[in-house]
Amino acid sequence: MKAKTKIRTSAYRKRDYQAFLYLLPWILGFSLLQLYPFISSLFYSFTDYQITSKPVWAGLKNYINLFTTDSEFTNSLKVTITYTLYTVPGKLIMALAVAVFLNRNIKGINLIRTLYYIPSLFGGSVATAILWKLLFLDNGVINALLTTLHLPNIQFWGNPKTALPTICALEIWQFGSSMVMFLAALKNVPTDLYEAAAIDGAKPVQQFFRITIPQITPIIFFNLINQTITALQNFTSAFVITNGGPMKSTYVLGMKLYKEGFSYFKMGYASAISWVMFVIIMVVTLILFRSSSMWVHYADE
Repeated sequence: MKAKTKIRTSAYRKRDYQAFLYLLPWILGFSLLQLYPFISSLFYSFTDYQITSKPVWAGLKNYINLFTTDSEFTNSLKVTITYTLYTVPGKLIMALAVAVFLNRNIKGINLIRTLYYIPSLFGGSVATAILWKLLFLDNGVINALLTTLHLPNIQFWGNPKTALPTICALEIWQFGSSMVMFLAALKNVPTDLYEAAAIDGAKPVQQFFRITIPQITPIIFFNLINQTITALQNFTSAFVITNGGPMKSTYVLGMKLYKEGFSYFKMGYASAISWVMFVIIMVVTLILFRSSSMWVHYADE
């Protein structure tokens, strides 16, 4: 018995070693590319660190400057919050509306679903941002259409009042991933609930708000979390299309971080901005999780 136990133990150890070898590439990648930069950025955020010189301990100096003397940071924080408040509800509403429209059995529905999903495949790519910029130029396609309709042209990128909403429209347009999630959730809503509601005389609008919405709240919550985190980290569209202008009206936190770190080479200051972003995202996520118990309904409850 002891011999068999030793054989089994050695076999289990061998399997453990093999499993560790399979996991080793991921462990190394995570440690070197994520964990180490994460910890080192926290250290650098408390230092005066120029790329060309060694970091010098500065304590809370970077954080104090951010909230007391840096008006650019305050502005970029406001722009980021405004951008998030525009894009997250807009994308979720658009995605849900399209998902409801596509949740029907009509001819060619699979092709239509694919066409609606295509924009999200490009994600926050540079090519998509450049295309969006060209569409809304003073002599772009959108203004050409306005001219054809005998409407006044709009200076989308040169006006601080229109630049940010136009960038937000790009993010809202890429609603495909959320739409797919909503469509899957709608497919799982029990049809007998609608049948019972119809017998009771409930109208389609009442069925939507009394049955559909409560049934898909877990997916609404999932999409809300994902899109909020994505919006708070926005960088590509604002950088490529307007470079933060005009008059810093699209100067989001991601751009502020990039400029401080890679244009002015203030890596310690940039690290402090990144940790402020991390704390903001963490706090917003925690608030959403705490509030979910009041409006998210699960099937097993």
